[in-house]
Amino acid sequence: MVLSAYKNSSDLVFRVMFSLIFIVGGLGHFGQHEHMLGRIQASPWLDLVLSIGSPSLLLKLSGVALIIGGLSLLSGLYTRLSALVLFLTLTPITFVIHIAPDHTGPLLKNIAILGGLIHFFFNGAGHYSLDRHIDNINRRRIKV
Repeated sequence: MVLSAYKNSSDLVFRVMFSLIFIVGGLGHFGQHEHMLGRIQASPWLDLVLSIGSPSLLLKLSGVALIIGGLSLLSGLYTRLSALVLFLTLTPITFVIHIAPDHTGPLLKNIAILGGLIHFFFNGAGHYSLDRHIDNINRRRIKV
């Protein structure tokens, strides 16, 4: 089919566009730190967050994970690992922030994003990625 000729390119476009939500969101954990702390304070799960640690520290750590994971996903380097880290970072954020009254839209958005991360975990980065480039180099070394 004609559309199958675009599969490799669509994998790249999906990965690049998808990664932006993590990079921009992670930067927001620093640039909008006080606003996001306010959202945590308003969460019905605040006591659980406090039992884990400082909300400010957790917000910063999740911001770092989102930025690094997003950049890794963007480049297609360690894609499966970055998808796993992002999934493990986004899941508690989804519960703490988005399982609250009047948050149905953001909750469903995060569920869709988690689905995209499952896709990358099982399928990898696709044809145009650093993971693929490294695999090709390693295969050439083995043949020599």
